[in-house]
Amino acid sequence: MVGGRGGLGRGLGALIPGSGPGVAEIPVTQIRPNPRQPRQRVDPAQLTELAASIRDHGVLQPVIVTHAEDGEGYVLVAGERRWSAAIQAGLDRIPAIVKEASPQDMLELALVENLQRADLNPLEEAAAFQQLMTEFGLTQDQVAQRVGRSRPAIANSVRLLSLPESIQTALAQGEISEGHARALLGADDPDQMQMLFLEVVTRRLSVRETEELVRGHRRSAAPRPQRSAPPDPEARRIEELFRQALGTRVEVVRRGAGGRLVIHFYSEEQLQALYEAVTRA
Repeated sequence: MVGGRGGLGRGLGALIPGSGPGVAEIPVTQIRPNPRQPRQRVDPAQLTELAASIRDHGVLQPVIVTHAEDGEGYVLVAGERRWSAAIQAGLDRIPAIVKEASPQDMLELALVENLQRADLNPLEEAAAFQQLMTEFGLTQDQVAQRVGRSRPAIANSVRLLSLPESIQTALAQGEISEGHARALLGADDPDQMQMLFLEVVTRRLSVRETEELVRGHRRSAAPRPQRSAPPDPEARRIEELFRQALGTRVEVVRRGAGGRLVIHFYSEEQLQALYEAVTRA
């Protein structure tokens, strides 16, 4: 992933204080999930594979838990997949290390563990970084130090949260890569991001081609001429229909019974694609 995935700073052991009494066997039913777990989705197939391995070999690495604030059992700090797989494998108990952990510690530990395993998608990472800054008041430099990333990498990650919702969904589902998403952030506003995103998906552009598309759009884009007449709702509706059909910006300018239909393109390839779309229609 862009931004570097080098060594993760202090690692898991240094993120929470105290060494605790060692490894204990704790009933799986006494453990609750980490409410600050940054990973939103676990692949069911991978969980089934891990459960099969646990049946054969047991849990090779203890989970980390902390005492629940209400005094009822424990809360996971790290190792949620191992805990879930152990339950699926039919285990009654799981090896665990009990440590004291603050809410910030719980988020940091879960985040670092997932980063070490590359388990998070780009948006889950960005949301966790943002939560460390907004909920716990950390700066980008402090977050970078805790997770072993550079400050620019943290800043670029958090910027993904400013993408339109449809593009975020496509990124989370793997329809586009993080490189595509970063390139689209170079567009001027969310409407232009959405327009360019549709073209990227329709034409299956590479990251490099997406970067060229965005640069071409920025070079070609110019302020719309000021219209003295009030906006024409019907013209705007027709523009939107054309934009959805062609995947590019379209302008309808009425003059009496006639007017102009302006179709914008930002590369030779897009012009060819527009020609084929229009002639097929």
